[in-house]
Amino acid sequence: MNELLVVDGANVVGSVPDGWWRDRRGAAERLRDRLAERARHTGEEIILVVEGAARGVESAPGVRVESAPGSGDDRIVELVAELGRGCVVVTADRELRGRVGAFGATCVGPRTVWPG
Repeated sequence: MNELLVVDGANVVGSVPDGWWRDRRGAAERLRDRLAERARHTGEEIILVVEGAARGVESAPGVRVESAPGSGDDRIVELVAELGRGCVVVTADRELRGRVGAFGATCVGPRTVWPG
């Protein structure tokens, strides 16, 4: 079975001070495109969770984009709980790491997918 990555879009994009705050949707689209390239090479299944101004970013081959109706963190926890299998959550958010860890997820930092 290929690894499943659940990516905290806001946290990953926010980990690099490259002006993302001027165009949150564009930053999320750039992350999605980088993740799609990764999926092509690794075969990983990837879910990118976006929130706020980044809502509405379209999915791409290899990357399912989930627009959180409210908190992105809450949607990530829901997804991990729904999936019912181990997955890897990409985030540096300490509180979120604890919440998803309760469902058996492992966590890695943003540099795993978004080098600074």
